[in-house]
Amino acid sequence: RPSRSARKRRALALQKLGVRLTRLTGTQLQALSLALPEELLDAVLEARRLRSRAALARQQQYIGRLMRQIDPAPIERALDATLHR
Repeated sequence: RPSRSARKRRALALQKLGVRLTRLTGTQLQALSLALPEELLDAVLEARRLRSRAALARQQQYIGRLMRQIDPAPIERALDATLHR
């Protein structure tokens, strides 16, 4: 079983991956939409809409929680492929 610190590092890395999704352009996000679960895509779109720092921080934590429930490897591959076009 991983240590508490290792679990926290993994959770933070997944949250950062989710935040990277919120910073994509509309076209890039649309290209990735097939690799993303619907609930995660909705959360990313909501984060893009928010302007309040506190609300955005809460939404990013929610995205991180959603990311912990799925396999991030396909999203990372699709994100790398989209960004390296």
